[in-house]
Amino acid sequence: GRELAHQGADILDIGGESTRPGAAPVSPGEEQARILPVIEGVSDYRISVDTRHADTMRAALAAGADIINDISALTHDPEAMGVVVKAGCPVILMHMQGMPETMQDNPDYADVLGEVTTYLEGRVLACLRAGVMPWNIAIDPGIGFGKTLGHNLALLSHLGDLRTAIGMPLLLGVSRKSFIEQLVPNTPPQARLPGSLAALHHALLQGVEGYRVHDVAETLQAVTVFRAINNTASDAA
Repeated sequence: GRELAHQGADILDIGGESTRPGAAPVSPGEEQARILPVIEGVSDYRISVDTRHADTMRAALAAGADIINDISALTHDPEAMGVVVKAGCPVILMHMQGMPETMQDNPDYADVLGEVTTYLEGRVLACLRAGVMPWNIAIDPGIGFGKTLGHNLALLSHLGDLRTAIGMPLLLGVSRKSFIEQLVPNTPPQARLPGSLAALHHALLQGVEGYRVHDVAETLQAVTVFRAINNTASDAA
């Protein structure tokens, strides 16, 4: 965590339950045993906790976490919304079709962009009605969470539309994801940096504000160069 911060990460995202396709659930107790010592050890940095369990949210916030990052958009645990409201902390609401164990079995949408937009609009409204401040809400389209390659590409090509429709900052997680290997076969996770940066570049063009990544230094270099070129072009215009 400290090395990632040293490389330039603004936020350390810490989670103790894998939610990759096919992953088995982890109990809140086991999840907390995995992450609380880490959170306490890097509590001098800004931390988001990747969890869908209210008990873990409470414990992580008490240990020094600042942000709740919930793949279920505060729907998995009926107490989760109350935790966020009471803490007054930022929350990231992600779209997912199904559950991690089975979400990639047969993802199906009539209109993936419209359905993801409608879902996230509904979750944002639920948060606002519950008392979450609008400046504490960000959204995540959930690339790879109950979506085929076609669904992922459709969302990635319309991130700007999604962001504009909902009116909240957008966090994107594409780093090392399997859709890259679907496009370039025989590409293991550690070899997916070029594809990750290509998706990042397209997202930057659409105004996406946040990126969940593994390769911090390389991503920061790409973002810095992009912004320098883009700012120069804007000044020239």
